[in-house]
Amino acid sequence: MHLEDFTLEFLMPHLHWSLLVTTLSFSSLVAGDAISPAQFHRTDFDSTCSSIASQLSLPNATVFFSELVTQETNLTFPERDPSCVAPTISPEFLVVPADVCRISLAVQTSDRSGINMEAWLPRNWTGRFLSTGNGGIGGCIQYADMAYTSALGFATVGANNGHNGTSGRFFLNNSDVLEDYVYRSIHTGVVVGKEITKAFYGSEHTKSYYLGCSTGGRQGFKSIQDFPEDFDGVVAGAPATQANNVVDSYSHLFNITGTPDAPTFVPQETWLNIIHPDLMKQCDGIDKVEDGVIEDPHLCHYDPSGIVCSGSGDNSSCITAEQADTVRKIFSPFFIGDEFIYSGLAPASETAEPLVLSLAGDVATFSTEWFRYVVNSDPNLDAKTLGESDWKKCLALDPFNFSTFKGDISAFKNRGGKVLSFHGQADGLVSPNNSEIYYNHVSNTMGLADSQMDDFYRLFRISGMLHCALGPGPWNVGQGLFGDTLPGSDYLDPDRNVLMATVKWVEEGIAPDTILGTKFVNDTNNLGVEVSRKHCRFPLRNTYDGFGDSTKPESWSCQPVSDL
Repeated sequence: MHLEDFTLEFLMPHLHWSLLVTTLSFSSLVAGDAISPAQFHRTDFDSTCSSIASQLSLPNATVFFSELVTQETNLTFPERDPSCVAPTISPEFLVVPADVCRISLAVQTSDRSGINMEAWLPRNWTGRFLSTGNGGIGGCIQYADMAYTSALGFATVGANNGHNGTSGRFFLNNSDVLEDYVYRSIHTGVVVGKEITKAFYGSEHTKSYYLGCSTGGRQGFKSIQDFPEDFDGVVAGAPATQANNVVDSYSHLFNITGTPDAPTFVPQETWLNIIHPDLMKQCDGIDKVEDGVIEDPHLCHYDPSGIVCSGSGDNSSCITAEQADTVRKIFSPFFIGDEFIYSGLAPASETAEPLVLSLAGDVATFSTEWFRYVVNSDPNLDAKTLGESDWKKCLALDPFNFSTFKGDISAFKNRGGKVLSFHGQADGLVSPNNSEIYYNHVSNTMGLADSQMDDFYRLFRISGMLHCALGPGPWNVGQGLFGDTLPGSDYLDPDRNVLMATVKWVEEGIAPDTILGTKFVNDTNNLGVEVSRKHCRFPLRNTYDGFGDSTKPESWSCQPVSDL
């Protein structure tokens, strides 16, 4: 039996269920025969690691193993679901950057649900605790983030969100598994992880942090909204707040494009070879620099009429009027009647998902899984048939406030919490405008001016970044294990690293005004820097001075939008 299947297939029938983990106090999580925290406070890190699995006693939990993983170990994860394999999340193998004690366990969250989680406890512990997030449907522990943050001295936890792999089939007729996915997995992992950390090191953590992007960004804000005590500092990248609207938008996109035999369909090669170059011709120079990066997509109002020609559109340099109408709709806001649902595709993101999936005759996986297993409870649902009634049903259902759109986060603010959010301006999966909408929603709900928002909530718009990472612009802002972002690196400088900037903000009270982004040549750090730029906090706009070297950060400055 795979360890990842252990929770649902073995743990539930054999463990007595008496109490939701999420309602347990911190002190109650180490009980019974557990060794006292003082006994774990020792210099022999190795022996502590080898013994702790048998010593921990956590209600509703089964500890599978603890093992010492030394620096430069080539670690593999044979027990995970194959669908979880992804280079920046859970690669086929991972070279561990620093010594850690790896602990694997399962925690029951109800009589028919539970999570698998891991704690990576570093030898070079700084006293800080951190929880990683997930992505998409989110049944994958993000090992790359665990390796990154534990190497930086954070006692790090990660969980599988209550199910294994990227399918939503576990949600079908099981609201408890769905509840784990929406919020409970992260919170449970934090509660348990903090107690494991205390037991292992013999003292409590000093500060608690969170790092996640996409679904992970949503999870960060869900924690802020519902569990404001969990974290002192939150890094939330490309957060999929208004989550139901995001799900609807993928289906709506396919609804616009139609199938390949429809006159409205625009082939992928046409987007790449005709539309994208024409869009960049119109918009790339708006910021006074033609570098393949649209600094502020709000200023790009693309008009495809110049590439419309007569005939079928087979010409290699033109599109039909019907196809031009499709293009306009793709970049236009999505409404149901008079109700705004979602922003249109961001200019320059047209070469990325989910448009590519739609053009391949598919609805983005996230949307398909959600409609099949949550909204309509029909595993055989043809997602291509979805329409307005389904979209409305999705919005109304909103299980466990999946939308993650509460505007009042005063409890987090009042206890001194800090949230640094960032969003790529060429993101094709979660519209960058989505982050601005939520920021403004919080500002309006709490009655705060931008200067007051700056005290606890800062949003950075990362030009030329796709979804969470990569892209033509200076996208590397220390959000993960990319390039030279390891101990001893200049890229751990808080000025250019979103995680360490948040640490400095929380622990020293010094907030980041900008985040210096870097793009390496060919996205390989040993080939040198291609461009670097200081990304501005919202609502300021990055502005070129008109004469300096545009690849250097000193040639740009942050200006109020009203001044431009």
